[in-house]
Amino acid sequence: MDSLKTKIIEIVKRLYGVEVPVEFSAVPADIDGDYSCNVAMRLAKAAGKAPREIAAEIIAELPSEYSYAVAGPGFINITVSGQALFGQLKEAWNEDYGYNDSGAGRIAVSEFPSTNMAKPYSVGHLRPGTQGWAAKRILEANGWKVITDNHLGDAGTPFGIWATGFKLSGLDIDTVTIYDLGEIYIKMKTDMKAEEAAGKHELADAAQDWLLRLEAGEAEAVELSERFNKISLDHIHSVMKRMNLSTDYELGESFFVERGKALVQKYLNEGVFVKNPDGSVICPLDEFGIEVPMLMLKSNGAALYATTDLGCLDYRLHEWKADRLVYAVGAEQKFYFEQLFAVAKKLGWKAELQHVWFGTIDQVGPDGKREKMSSRKGVVLLEAMLDDAEKRVRENFSDAELSDEDVRKISTGAIKYSDFIGDRKTGILYDPAKIFALTGQSGPFCQYACVRMRRILEKNADFAGAEFGDYDFAAEKAVLQKLLDFPALVAGVADNLEAHRIAGYCFELAQEMNRYYENAPISTAEDSVRAARLWLVEKAAAVLERGLDLLGVEIPEKM
Repeated sequence: MDSLKTKIIEIVKRLYGVEVPVEFSAVPADIDGDYSCNVAMRLAKAAGKAPREIAAEIIAELPSEYSYAVAGPGFINITVSGQALFGQLKEAWNEDYGYNDSGAGRIAVSEFPSTNMAKPYSVGHLRPGTQGWAAKRILEANGWKVITDNHLGDAGTPFGIWATGFKLSGLDIDTVTIYDLGEIYIKMKTDMKAEEAAGKHELADAAQDWLLRLEAGEAEAVELSERFNKISLDHIHSVMKRMNLSTDYELGESFFVERGKALVQKYLNEGVFVKNPDGSVICPLDEFGIEVPMLMLKSNGAALYATTDLGCLDYRLHEWKADRLVYAVGAEQKFYFEQLFAVAKKLGWKAELQHVWFGTIDQVGPDGKREKMSSRKGVVLLEAMLDDAEKRVRENFSDAELSDEDVRKISTGAIKYSDFIGDRKTGILYDPAKIFALTGQSGPFCQYACVRMRRILEKNADFAGAEFGDYDFAAEKAVLQKLLDFPALVAGVADNLEAHRIAGYCFELAQEMNRYYENAPISTAEDSVRAARLWLVEKAAAVLERGLDLLGVEIPEKM
């Protein structure tokens, strides 16, 4: 409809000497027409005419390939034939249909899942992984070159806590597992909290000491860090492989400590940063309406998240030449990123900085009420969630004789898709009864739609590419409209990275195909009709698979 929109804008300017925005909306099912436009009512006051008169004047100038009617107080209702829609899709179709090059020549960095090396991979890092991957794919679909980086939590306070707890545990470094290290971390946090309540700080001091020893390059601290990191990375990689996630880089916090400290000193010398009486360094942000300054360095000279993030931001902008940085991190860090982005702006660093934030993962508690998922109340490790998902898929699809790879694709697809059902800014509910269902909005529902279309195309392979003459495509009209919406949708989500709109589109397209089969038989149709309908199925399968791919949802061979 973009060409028609442009035409209406031109007509309005020529007839009335003004430019007004033109938008189309879908016409309700009980009213004649496919699209409606209220431009005539917007013009009435300026033109000094009744909206219905204006609508009629505009219609008289519009191309004859569509049919039009004046409706209600002055709406222009537009009816598009299936044949016209087919012509538009055929003309627009190419192997990259839906994608565009609006971001060509620009570089973006998508940061995810940014796991904490001191703990096993938890469900808390599910959303950073799925949202960060979707951001990467959406940007690539809009022509951007995207660099991905798993900004590992391998330095800072967590390491100090980890090292202190490990030395107290008496465990052997050669046999310790990621789960041992996770328990050490949790116990240390509990003990440190109790110690603080008692007015003591021995454990906190020990953790800080280990941190300083690591930053100084002391042999034992470096050895512990390297051993811990290997154990943790092997675990992280195994979970990411199951989720079919990967990143180009894994530049952890430790990589940026010295760069960050050097930058803090540079801007302290230039008077941009300020040293407090206790020796800590801050960056005032009053000019950005942020009353709380950002703490850039601790009083003992130890680095903070802000220190390493400053170094990381500088690296990405000046080494990778990034034009856009995307951070897939939860809502609890919103204020932190407001501060960090304000610091970058104060330093004059030019780039688009974007915090792609999201809500929590909830579950249904024993009392039937929705609550945040926690280790005390249910699944918390992502591995456990994936194991549970695979078990459910094997039970739900026991008659399909699924391969292990198909089980993985369906289970991870269900989990990933559930992250995109609603706006990312809301929490998501881990409800297995809905997530793994073949009815309703779910990953398996959309995956099955793809598998079904593949099966139809394979069954009718002899008719692929056959001629179908002047077929009117009347039965295919709703599907064609949906397919023609895809390019604008992909372009429209590039700015705010609203992956839920892609998920909603995939569900609606799958639904539309189900309705289509009920009214348009394929295998029993006469040859020319079958060829035309197979052409449509082929295009719908490609678009649905492409949309799911933007969400990281893979298509199994069987279901």
